[in-house]
Order: sequence, then C-alpha cells, then structure tokens
Amino acid sequence: MAEGASVYPSLPNRPLQGTICLFDVDNTLSLPRRGATPEMLELLSRLRHKCAIGYVGGSDFAKQQEQLGSATTNVTSLFDFCFPENGLTAFRLGQPLAGTSFIEWIGEERYQELVNFCLKYIADLKIPKKRGTFIEFRNGMINVSPIGRNASFDERNEFQAYDDVHHIRRDLVEALKKKFPDWGLTYSIGGQISFDVFPTGWDKTYCLKHVAAEKEISGVEYKTIHFFGDKCFEGGNDYEIYSDPRTIGHAVQNPDDTMKLLKELFEL
Repeated sequence: MAEGASVYPSLPNRPLQGTICLFDVDNTLSLPRRGATPEMLELLSRLRHKCAIGYVGGSDFAKQQEQLGSATTNVTSLFDFCFPENGLTAFRLGQPLAGTSFIEWIGEERYQELVNFCLKYIADLKIPKKRGTFIEFRNGMINVSPIGRNASFDERNEFQAYDDVHHIRRDLVEALKKKFPDWGLTYSIGGQISFDVFPTGWDKTYCLKHVAAEKEISGVEYKTIHFFGDKCFEGGNDYEIYSDPRTIGHAVQNPDDTMKLLKELFEL
C-alpha cells in the first residue's frame, strides 16, 4: 500500500532532485470514475522515493479523492503536488495553494449566456440516452456533458462509442466556437462523456507555474518534467501540457500502460 508522506525524503533530498512526474487521472492512473489499484499506488509510492510526483486533472478535488484516495487516506498525502481543475486548485505537500476562479473571470452575465446556449443545444440533441447534470460548475471551468455526468459506467461506455462515430462533443464545441468567437475560451475534450470550457491559458499547463514556484520555496528547480496522459492528441485535454516544450510527454492508453512505462523509465 502507499505510504504516509512523512516517510519520503524531502523534495531537495530526492535522488532525482530536479525531476518531477505529473499524471493525468482518467485512463492514466485509474479507469474513469474507478479507484486506482493497489498495484498502481504501490508503484507511485516507490517512484516518490526517487523523485517528486503529482497529478493534474480537470475534475474537482472531490472526484480525485474518490478515485485516488480512500475513506482513510487523503489523496494529498499520496502525492507531493495535487492539481485539481488543471491546477486552479492546488496542494503542495498537503497544504492548499492560492486558487483562481472562473466565475470571477467571466462574470455572471456572460456565464449565464454560455450555460444557456449549452443547455438549449443539448435539449435538441437526439442521442441514445440522457441522464442528469449536463453542466457541472467548477472553480476554474465548466464541464459540459451531452449525456449527463450521472450516467452509469455502462452508459458512459455506450456514449463514448456513439460519440466516436457521431462526434456529438466535437460538434457542440464547434458550435460554441462559432457562437463565442472572441470570448477567449478554450474547449477541451477529455474522458468519455464531456468536455471542459475554460479561459485560454487555463489548460493543464497552468499547473506548471506551481511547479516552477518550487525553486523559490525549497530551492528545487524542476528541469525535467515528465507528463503522462491518454488524451494527448490535438483537441484532447492533455494535448497542451503533453506538447509543451517544458515537459517530456508520454502518451498512454490505460493505467497498465502507465505502470509499464514507469517501470521501464525509472527501473521500478
């Protein structure tokens, strides 16, 4: 099992001091809305003895606690850095860092115009199933799901297969780009059933400013930043950080792929 944070060397005393590994969550550390396996947590624990580790995901903290933590283990104890909502909410060694708000950035009037357009568009869609929570409000973005985030595991799989053929999410993103061309918004398709909407520049590269800030906090400068994710294609929500010149990007297919790659790269 993963160990408590107190047993790890301090960040300046890790054997690979200038190296950090950052991970997407869904299909990278765990299956969508499923918990990380004990084998994955054990491997991450071994990696953490060598270098700093962190995750960066679009979902809010509660969902990442559900997938990576447990009833008795806070997810912030399992990683040196936790970056929910692309790092707009952030934790360093279990302690919260300053956050940023999407609603303050966009304003209530524009926010409602954006939400109303999405809901009207989804209302007119003819898809195999619709469930609930079509728009989820988050601190740093909104998450839009044509089927609804209340869909079951099997319904998510069904929608993903349908979307692969009919491009429901892609078409809605294109409609939003046409409707709001000058609002400074970025649309990023991720996971199985949804896409994120956030201010341009607030993608997963946002978390890198927290990584860079470590130099002023502890003196550690992370010159080698590995990123592991499954949506690394253009338009996917891992693309920006995967292709960023500051990172070494690794595209994976699933958690087993991630574990295999970590064992090869770090001799775990």
